[in-house]
Amino acid sequence: MNKKDEKKDARANFGSRLGAILAAAGSAVGLGNIWRFPCETGENGGAAFILIYIICILFIAVPVLIAEIAAGREGRANAFDTFRNLAKTSPAGKIGQAIWAMAGSMCIIAGFMVFAYYSVVAGWTLQYALLAGADSLTGKDASTFASDFSSFIADPVRPTIALVLFVIITTGIVLLGVQKGIERGSKIMMPLLFILLIVLAICSLSLPNATEGLVFLFKPDFSKVDTSVWLNAMGQAFFTLSIGIGTLMTYASYFSDKVNIVKDSINVATIDTCVAILAGIVIFPAAMSVGVSPDAGPTLVFITLPNIFQLAFGSTPWLCYSVTLLFYLLLVMAALTSSISMLEITTAFVCERFNMKRQTAGIMIALLTCIAGFCCSMSFGEWSGVTVAGMGMFDIFDFLVAKFAMPIGGIFMCLLMRRLGKDKVTSMITNGHTLRLGVFPSVFYYLISTVIPLFILVIFINEIIR
Repeated sequence: MNKKDEKKDARANFGSRLGAILAAAGSAVGLGNIWRFPCETGENGGAAFILIYIICILFIAVPVLIAEIAAGREGRANAFDTFRNLAKTSPAGKIGQAIWAMAGSMCIIAGFMVFAYYSVVAGWTLQYALLAGADSLTGKDASTFASDFSSFIADPVRPTIALVLFVIITTGIVLLGVQKGIERGSKIMMPLLFILLIVLAICSLSLPNATEGLVFLFKPDFSKVDTSVWLNAMGQAFFTLSIGIGTLMTYASYFSDKVNIVKDSINVATIDTCVAILAGIVIFPAAMSVGVSPDAGPTLVFITLPNIFQLAFGSTPWLCYSVTLLFYLLLVMAALTSSISMLEITTAFVCERFNMKRQTAGIMIALLTCIAGFCCSMSFGEWSGVTVAGMGMFDIFDFLVAKFAMPIGGIFMCLLMRRLGKDKVTSMITNGHTLRLGVFPSVFYYLISTVIPLFILVIFINEIIR
């Protein structure tokens, strides 16, 4: 056995197929499913947007997801080394090697950046979960929720404490390792996340006029569909699965050689879409029941929805308390399942490139994340006047990752598949031609090497210019 094979055998693996699927699904499922998907749905025609979104998931996002997972399992390394190692199998010259190394480096940097600013918002959810548990969110109106949230995020101390606590929890899980930490955590949190969503959906559907929300979600109005709706649907499909920054590539490096990549990629996308639609069922019936229109971003989660819960369930204090607490526990759970994968990107890289122990690497990255996260958090308070092109640190991190790193990373993944060639890619997704997938490998290769990069480029340009 050569050294490369020995290294592959020694590398950690997920202990079960279910654990691998739930971990990958957890990486995709996050805060964006809870607030971004309902907001995009509300602004783009409801059910019509959902139908277009599902089409984009199937024909754009899932193929890129398959490619990223296939590359990760084949490379058996962190995102940086995976790009470099696979590129070496198809000679590209020194310039080409430098380009692929740059693609891998972008994944590592983007992974660190997204974990830093994501942990700020995740810290907010943790703080609000604690407030909900202490029954400090009941008996308030919309203006009070707005002023409380504004004063909280402008405070230099409380958000920092919440940020650090969230990073500590995430780091603790990652330091336990692939099977004892990431896999075990996913097996606990993903089912719990679904249970919380279902309970909240039942509560929402029990409200008067809740059917209006269901009609909006499931009865298409194609009169509102235009080019921008298609572009927004493609952007959401790409964003929701966290494609392009190496999270699923890193997780796939722990997959068994027997994993059916195509089937499991579809399972991951299905779980992610179900979570998003369930979030819509929680939000729209409740919002329409009390005549409140859901807004976007933090306003929805920390101001609008607490007010909706108060209006809808306030007459029954114990129910209002329970729904509010369950909702913020759901947000914390969703944030954790994603943040674990974000930290794992950089942890795996540092461990393998610098031969460092997992514990040392994880703690070092956690400290750096807290520093970067603190800078992002301060952009809402005392450093709000420090901007570049009108953006504070938080907005800069978000802009660079969402607008540049993710679509460019997706394009690089498509180009990598094209460089490897049809025969190699077919072998990767069929487990060395042992799986019979009919014409799918040919259709997949055509989409991933020709059609999808053009679509991603359209999304990229649209996001930049709008």
